[in-house]
Amino acid sequence: TMSLSEAEVQSARGAWEKIYVDAEDNGTAVLVRMFTEHPDTKSYFTHFKGMDSAEEMKQSDQVRGHGKKVFSAINDMVQHLDNSEAFLGIVTPLGKKHATQLKIDPKNFRIICDIILQLMEEKFGGDCKASFEKVTNEICTHLNNIYKEEGW
Repeated sequence: TMSLSEAEVQSARGAWEKIYVDAEDNGTAVLVRMFTEHPDTKSYFTHFKGMDSAEEMKQSDQVRGHGKKVFSAINDMVQHLDNSEAFLGIVTPLGKKHATQLKIDPKNFRIICDIILQLMEEKFGGDCKASFEKVTNEICTHLNNIYKEEGW
């Protein structure tokens, strides 16, 4: 079950809306920062492997597309923070796919979440970051549980 109060859900949604308004640009910025600061994460994306410069990544349709996809998935989760069954209905298949088909190391979810929080703080200040932090912890906790169930 979710450990967020109604007030926390509301403020988390308010914080998320600010960054989700520019889902493609902000999603791209998050991935570019991840690939730049944690180059090993690029190895999961065959078509990103050859890209070395942040500029090149920013222009890439594939990076932009995946950035938008990540933000859309989180947006779906944020809409269901007050309904753990619906929330898990989104997180579970996503976690299973990344664990079994894509074989993505689960530590990468924490990396992405931390970069989202950094970006929130840079753009909108510490309160924005603080009100979304619990959400990223929920997401990562549930994903890690799914990975454990899948034998990681």
